[in-house]
Amino acid sequence: MTTRRRFTADFKARVALEALRGDKTIQEIAAKHKVHPNQVSTWKRQAMDGLDAVFSNGAEKARVDHEGEIHDLHAKIGQLTVERDFLARGLKR
Repeated sequence: MTTRRRFTADFKARVALEALRGDKTIQEIAAKHKVHPNQVSTWKRQAMDGLDAVFSNGAEKARVDHEGEIHDLHAKIGQLTVERDFLARGLKR
């Protein structure tokens, strides 16, 4: 029975960079590293898709985190308001 091979992020990055360079074909790179050509293409695509994150300054991620935190706080405010109103009605009886 064959075991599944696992590749490190460093290995994937090296193969993807080699594919991005364009010096060799995908087939040649796959044969050199003993992986399937589809895998090389996948790693190359993932590298291209994630390239914008390398050069981002983190402002977008911070903005998304901040918006999520605001949403959570508004939900908590709503919950506390409902609880307060419920308890206030209970005390009036």
